[in-house]
Amino acid sequence: MTDLPPASLDAWADLARKALKGAPLEGLTRPDADGLPVRPLYVAGDTEMVRAPRPTPADGRGWDIRVPVRAETPAQANPVVLEELREGAASILLSGPAVADPDALARTLDGVALELAPVGLDAGSNGVAAADALAAAAKGAPRARLMLHLDPISDFAVAGGIAGGIEDALARTAQAAARHAGPYPLASLFLASGRAAHEAGGTIAQELGFALAAAAELLRAATGAGLPAPRALAATVLGLSLDAEYLDGVAKVRAARLMWRSFSRAAGAETPAVIEARSSRRMLDARDPWPNLLRLTAAGFAGAVGGADAVVLDGFTAAAGVPDAFARRLARNTQLVLMEEAQLGRVDDPAAGSWFLDARTRDLAQAGWAEFQRIEAEGGLVAALKAGAVQAPIAAARQARQAALAEAGAVMVGVNRFVDPEPRPAPVEAPPTTTAPGGDACAPLTPVRWSAPFEEAAR
Repeated sequence: MTDLPPASLDAWADLARKALKGAPLEGLTRPDADGLPVRPLYVAGDTEMVRAPRPTPADGRGWDIRVPVRAETPAQANPVVLEELREGAASILLSGPAVADPDALARTLDGVALELAPVGLDAGSNGVAAADALAAAAKGAPRARLMLHLDPISDFAVAGGIAGGIEDALARTAQAAARHAGPYPLASLFLASGRAAHEAGGTIAQELGFALAAAAELLRAATGAGLPAPRALAATVLGLSLDAEYLDGVAKVRAARLMWRSFSRAAGAETPAVIEARSSRRMLDARDPWPNLLRLTAAGFAGAVGGADAVVLDGFTAAAGVPDAFARRLARNTQLVLMEEAQLGRVDDPAAGSWFLDARTRDLAQAGWAEFQRIEAEGGLVAALKAGAVQAPIAAARQARQAALAEAGAVMVGVNRFVDPEPRPAPVEAPPTTTAPGGDACAPLTPVRWSAPFEEAAR
């Protein structure tokens, strides 16, 4: 076996200069959407090792495979829920009209052992009613593993308003959490999500800062309702979005864990972060859905390697309508392959020790923390949303990304490069109808999809 010559930074620099034909090496360093420098090479000494593992395996598995199910009616949703759990899902995330009706939700969960299979809610402005319905379905079982996911702030930010006003919604949310915390000691209560910022076109730092600012608002409301800070912090789930930029996704999840460590310590009760990472909807293409399978696989990879406690992958046809059984099976099996064949969950923090990923994690954590502090200086997230102090920077980031895609400086395969002129359709179910709240209390963070302008042009 031939010994390889020792590598050196100088040797790399010489080769790089030859490839650049005399152009300066500094041109290889690019700024990301937050203005953070991303260098072409990272070496020992660039940063200290970051340790950001998930606290414990999910029932002996690497992470919780969490499956979204839209519950229109119990007759439609119950077979889907049972099939998903039978075929490998660890937990269920329910949305749709049935979740806020106690009788309908109980029938939707018929045959589900809530002590074994966690059930969560994605109920939007109906969060309190849905939480009450889920608590009733658990019938007071103290070991029921409920995930109430109370999150009025995201609904307020996306819709631009909420019935009764956001202050009243936060108070009702906190009271519901305090009401259910005692009977259900294993329940998670709140979802502090940055997804509204992400789906509206925000940067990673904007998403991280939004999530932590949401956690601060929820903590203030919870303690105001008499819930002890340690219980409120331990019962808060951080919600993040993951797109096809999988290295950034890995660093984002790890950065969120570092930020939560500092936040909970400052709140007087350091607790490990519980992170639910969901695939980005802004990255999905409706015209040609098949490349979405690759994007979703990259998102799942990022969540697994980054150390998310739970990963939620939407169906590859979600941009066009409600995914059918085929799309749901592919989403579920993508995670099963990552977990059971790729064995991504066998190492608790596989990114630790990578000079690039450790440096990127620290950079994102610091930028996210600075965004969090900026929002808090505005009086908190609710006040910042009402003043437009959150929406304006996100709009600027969205416009910059849309311009980069339009000019092909940024690439989406199948959208602005390597476009299939005759894409194969994929079956979907009819999308649900939504209603907007009465009156605006803030400028809405309207979700975007990067491919939408190209889909319009192709019609």
